[in-house]
Amino acid sequence: MGRAEERRARQRGGRRAAPRNRSTETESVAPTAHEATAGTATATATTTAPAPGGRAAARKGAKKAGRGTKGKAGKKDKSFIRRLFTWKKILGTFLGLCLAVIGAFIWLYVSTPIPAGNPDANLQSNVYKYGGGALLARDGDVNRENVDLATIPKPVQHTFVAAENKSFYNDNGVDFRGTARGVLNTLMGKGAQGGSTITQQYVKNYYLSQEQTVTRKLKELVISLKLDREKDKDYILAGYINTSYYGRGAYGIQAAAQAYYRVDADKLSVEQGAYLAALLQAPSQYDWAAASDTGKRLVQARWNYVLDNMVGQNWLDKSKREGMKFPIPKDPKAAPGKQGQIGYLVDAANTELANQLVATGVADDYESAAALVRKGGWNIELNIDKKKQKALETAVKEQLTSKLDKKKRPVDGDVQAGAVSVNPKTGAVEAMYGGTSYTEHYLNNATRTDYQPASTFKPVILAAAFDENAVTQDDQKITANTIYDGTSKRPVVGSDIGFAPENEDDQDYGPVTVQTALNKSINSVFAQMGVDVGMDKVLKVADELGMHTKDLKAVPAQTLGTMGASPLQMAGVYATLDNHGKKVTPALIKSAENSAYPSFKHTAPVGKQVIDREAADSVTSVLTGVVDDGTAKISVRDNPLRKGQKVAGKTGTSDNNKSAWFTGYTPDLVTSVGLFGESAKAPHPQVTLTGAMTGITSKKGRINGGGPPAQIWAAYTFGVSTKVTKFDLETEQGAAVQTAPPSPSSSPSPSSSPSSSPKPSSSPSSSPKPSNSASSSPKPSNSPSSSPSGNTPSVPSTDAPPTGSGEPDNPLLGQ
Repeated sequence: MGRAEERRARQRGGRRAAPRNRSTETESVAPTAHEATAGTATATATTTAPAPGGRAAARKGAKKAGRGTKGKAGKKDKSFIRRLFTWKKILGTFLGLCLAVIGAFIWLYVSTPIPAGNPDANLQSNVYKYGGGALLARDGDVNRENVDLATIPKPVQHTFVAAENKSFYNDNGVDFRGTARGVLNTLMGKGAQGGSTITQQYVKNYYLSQEQTVTRKLKELVISLKLDREKDKDYILAGYINTSYYGRGAYGIQAAAQAYYRVDADKLSVEQGAYLAALLQAPSQYDWAAASDTGKRLVQARWNYVLDNMVGQNWLDKSKREGMKFPIPKDPKAAPGKQGQIGYLVDAANTELANQLVATGVADDYESAAALVRKGGWNIELNIDKKKQKALETAVKEQLTSKLDKKKRPVDGDVQAGAVSVNPKTGAVEAMYGGTSYTEHYLNNATRTDYQPASTFKPVILAAAFDENAVTQDDQKITANTIYDGTSKRPVVGSDIGFAPENEDDQDYGPVTVQTALNKSINSVFAQMGVDVGMDKVLKVADELGMHTKDLKAVPAQTLGTMGASPLQMAGVYATLDNHGKKVTPALIKSAENSAYPSFKHTAPVGKQVIDREAADSVTSVLTGVVDDGTAKISVRDNPLRKGQKVAGKTGTSDNNKSAWFTGYTPDLVTSVGLFGESAKAPHPQVTLTGAMTGITSKKGRINGGGPPAQIWAAYTFGVSTKVTKFDLETEQGAAVQTAPPSPSSSPSPSSSPSSSPKPSSSPSSSPKPSNSASSSPKPSNSPSSSPSGNTPSVPSTDAPPTGSGEPDNPLLGQ
């Protein structure tokens, strides 16, 4: 019987159709071979006759027939899943959820009013105190002056739209995709994301807050939709540019125009407007006066982006755009009440507090955290010791600024000083000198990182050598008495990059110990040592000690301290050495309280062991030799103010004399002093210090680390640290534990061959025999004259006095 005939037969018998699982039914009623021969009549009768009990009985019979193949449990499970996940139920659930979300949004829209904006009322004063509770400053006056949008040139208005929201004039006030992304990222803990419209940003600035929560984002969405319906675009744009924060304490375009260009908002050019519009993305990072090289590149790129968008929107003629040049902002003017060191301390405290708010999860990024600090209500106690702060300011004045004469020597006007003093046991920043006055020089010289630390980086190389148990090229362990070749411009061996640094005054020293090399700050020795240790390991140790070197490419030139660093960072590095290798992170803030946020106490400025104690103590031991028999002996060792205090430290003078340093410490106090050559004329490029203070420095007019920086250090340290204590050192090497310095005759002469050079000492571990290794005394054939000059750049980092008599011509020259 065909399939069609079978179907008609079933219909005649009261059945609608064949079972759904035809294969199962066929399998369960299949005849045996004997039954198949009985003819078709019986089969036909069986097929066409209605089953007793009707359709239900037929289904029951089918279930019983199927038990022999699939089993009762499996059939029930499969049927349950099919009944549970039908397309109707899935679609119904989805539609239900959509209706619930829409309903919730409608309820939120109806129940959320546009609040009254009161940003001024939310901004309170911050109170800053010295350690101990004495009032330092009160900071909270809001620099804002709202202006009518009609007074702002239309092209300047367009710069803000081009920067933030090109579709502003046509959209409904919200970016649903960006908001959804922001909500999702907030739920997933990924922090803040861009994508908000101008309307949303205005709502956040004026009606809500900077906090990154789902509730705040949903309120922002609803209020933005309502505001866009109730107010015109000009009202919203005016609110946005009048309430945004532009940096330099300026709220609103009028205050920003004055802060950056000394003009009113109605006099802004398109170029200037584009900079202010670009600034809103990251005012702390993009302020030209304080921006790093990266920050300057980024803000210029965004400035170009703004103008290019204006051309794309037909708001700016292309030919005019091509002729526009980046408008460098004028120098900042500090707000009244921040004269002297007060402004530097307040700004540094605000920066540290904002970073702490990010670290503790109160804010998602620095800009949001800075906004919370500016909002006010903070009671901040600093670690600054009032007496030490005064002493540091006095030392800089007496040893430096009182001796500068801009009229006689214009170069004296280019001298900038910065200093930081840290307690190595607690990490507390007890004194900070940021410059002559915050109202005269806005940039904090104590925290700036754009100058090279020069030879003050050499102890970091030595620390890495000791901590890594490094060896020389001839497999001799590096110790304080290891012999290296101090020939100037000697090519470094083992480096993939050709490098042959020059010593100060191109002085050749021949074979010298590591102790002598650090005392005299011999560049060629530490360039080779850096390669022996491995510059990647050196930079790793530098980062662990407190410098920011993670993103730097390891190259031999960095042995001369060619990266940027601040006195604050270098004080932290040396404090970690002073603290026997336990990480010390300088902390300016002792505590910060605000009723709206959890109280903040800096409880962990001292961290884990980052280098081995013996390695740290060995470096300290070696550094005592720099003071007692090296580049700082005139200014520090023989200083009449010294009353027997034990001192370790290092001088540093960078390439072209653009910076000069002394960073040193007693067992109880670490202080880093830096002098920086900065042109007094905008845009204030780095310039040489040579020629400044002529007559009281060297005959060549060079300012070295052993000069004014070391003199400032000594005047301050010996004035406030009168307690005489010894370094608690676990080491058997270095100047601090030597009973007598190595005899000059024990060092091989430069003319001796490596194989015949005698040992300077009987201890093979501390004074290995020079061999054919580059780190030991090379043969004359390895002299610099035989090396190619094209691939061996010289980047001298000089701070050692010329040899000969062994003493500088001027007793105040001390390097």
